[in-house]
Amino acid sequence: MSSLRFPFILLCAAAIVGSHAVAAGQASRRDADQMRQKVASIAQFAQRPAREARRTTVTESELNAYLAYDAKSDLPPGVVEPVVTILGTGRVAGRAVVDLDEVRKLKQPSSMLDPSSYLTGRVPVAATGVLMTNNGVGRFQLESATVAGLPVPKTMLQQIVSAYSRSPQNPSGISLDDPFELPARIREIQVERGQAVVVQ
Repeated sequence: MSSLRFPFILLCAAAIVGSHAVAAGQASRRDADQMRQKVASIAQFAQRPAREARRTTVTESELNAYLAYDAKSDLPPGVVEPVVTILGTGRVAGRAVVDLDEVRKLKQPSSMLDPSSYLTGRVPVAATGVLMTNNGVGRFQLESATVAGLPVPKTMLQQIVSAYSRSPQNPSGISLDDPFELPARIREIQVERGQAVVVQ
């Protein structure tokens, strides 16, 4: 999956993006296997695209089973138990348990007013927003975010995302506002309730 990061995986694992989602302990191995087969099929199709569009439906249960069983190596250290909810009409939500002490190590608080200076430990982080995709480019518009059940400003979520997504190629990390290129020649992702349709 590392070569094919759907925006859902990206939002959940790297951006920490669910009230209706199944718990990881209830995830089905069969669903995880189906998701892995769909990912392989999408990647293969990208190598030799056809004239006609190809549509692959990914269900919420398949995605969460994949996260529970197969995506652990794709998650940043300190991020566990990711769950994504596909709400429909473009809206997605996600949650994960995040080690905020790790975030603080990666980004030194700038002042006592910096939220990361007083939020500590492993806490649930959740976010809801709208995934917009068109012509191979995606964008996520954040609607709300919480840390330990408390509403937090977008800047706080951005600090967490930046801390966990820094790399030698991208020392500032991922910006929530930046558009991103969809992988595997995906043209768009149609977000419907409980499922998403990947169009190549």
